Amino acid sequence: MMRIDTRYRAVGFDMDGTLLDTRVDYRRMTEIVLDEMKRMGVPESAIDRSGGYKFNIDSGVEWLRSNGRGADVFEVNRRVAGAARDVEMEHADKAVPFPGAVELLTALRSRGIRVGVLTRGCREYAEVALSVSGVMDLLDHVVARDDHPEEEAKPSPIAMEHLAHGLGVFPEDILFVGDHSFDRICAKESGAGFVGVLSGTYGEADWEDVGETRVIDTVADLIEFL
Repeated sequence: MMRIDTRYRAVGFDMDGTLLDTRVDYRRMTEIVLDEMKRMGVPESAIDRSGGYKFNIDSGVEWLRSNGRGADVFEVNRRVAGAARDVEMEHADKAVPFPGAVELLTALRSRGIRVGVLTRGCREYAEVALSVSGVMDLLDHVVARDDHPEEEAKPSPIAMEHLAHGLGVFPEDILFVGDHSFDRICAKESGAGFVGVLSGTYGEADWEDVGETRVIDTVADLIEFL
């Protein structure tokens, strides 16, 4: 194994598609979320679907606020969170670590490197998925979507600040590993390092499109990559 870059005191991981192989139906979740926003009166033309199955509801929230319905933002967030939680929990007990993930976490911890997870999954889902996959006890800290206000979840750099605080480091001390541009944005805007993986949402062409060159096949390649 090659030596981890000494400037990093911690390594953070996205969960679904990066650390764990899970079965969340993000496409169905997206449709449910969009239906909830329309039910709250947000016109379909105001909904930005570019967030894909990461269920970015920012456009709907912005429409509510700009149309004098800021008081309804809490309600739409509550409904969306409930719908997302139901989809996430359907197959939470089927989560498994990607090959080499457990060995990687064990190796990092043996070197005194703190390890954590920053996920857009809800707390209940994250705890079940990380526990059944045998990963939870190898982590120093976990930050889930509903641990803090929705606007502080990935891709907001504030999410990385929460992870850093829980790990006892600064964002720039963290190397973050993820499978989506939201992970990259969160890391880059917070000052953290970033490495993309091909095991989840983004393929090689997707990473090229966003200008990311530090890409590995799976988390198992992390130490060798560095």
